[in-house]
Amino acid sequence: MPSKILRYIADMTNATTLEALWKMHVDKMAEYGFDRLIYGYTNFRVDYNLGDPEDFVVLSNHDRVYLDRFFGERMFLHGPMIKWALNNVGAQSWRHIAERAMTEGLSKEEQAVLDFNISSGVSTGYTVSFKTVSQRSKGAIGLTGPIGSTQEELDAIWEEHGEELILINNVLHLKILNLPYENPKRALTKRQREVLEWVSDGKTIQDIATLLGRTSATVEKHLRLARESLAVETTAQAVLKATFLNQIFTIESN
Repeated sequence: MPSKILRYIADMTNATTLEALWKMHVDKMAEYGFDRLIYGYTNFRVDYNLGDPEDFVVLSNHDRVYLDRFFGERMFLHGPMIKWALNNVGAQSWRHIAERAMTEGLSKEEQAVLDFNISSGVSTGYTVSFKTVSQRSKGAIGLTGPIGSTQEELDAIWEEHGEELILINNVLHLKILNLPYENPKRALTKRQREVLEWVSDGKTIQDIATLLGRTSATVEKHLRLARESLAVETTAQAVLKATFLNQIFTIESN
């Protein structure tokens, strides 16, 4: 393996923030000829239902207008390559869309997504779907070629560098799973995180009140607000979701 790839993987594994990791990955993928990326991950999948989009981990350098429509109008639910990713592991050329259109046809919703992507200059690329150990989780990344590029050009790049691209993106995925993801709509305060951590350690509300030097009512208030922030009904669900989102038991970066 080229030493520069090993150095890059070392830099990825040493990243302490999601922002730093994502920036270096965007720059690295541009070196290979993929200038726009969308990474998505969920821990709340049930078959083709991916859960509440507010709970997704989404990273992208696509422009805001594109992302607002793609996610805001939930077009991603009908994306042909997202459907491929849900059923497969590995890498797939976007040539797959044209092949599917010719052999079995696309649904009206899929065609609408395809037309939108083409009009937005998102027409050539590759999708990497990551292996998971849970039926409830799924992650994938879409690597888009520059406007004006052809799929043949990107297929040639993949033919030469595909193995290292798959490796690098898999390392990215594994690193993301271990870094906190701050969604403003799901963000917990420091005190809310602290009380959830104590609950997960088996402490009662009275125990936590004693440890923090606060009243039981104050502890219950923090737990209620944590449940509201995470959009769950029970404290047990809050602990589980906060764990999935890496919001508790995290080490603050320097």
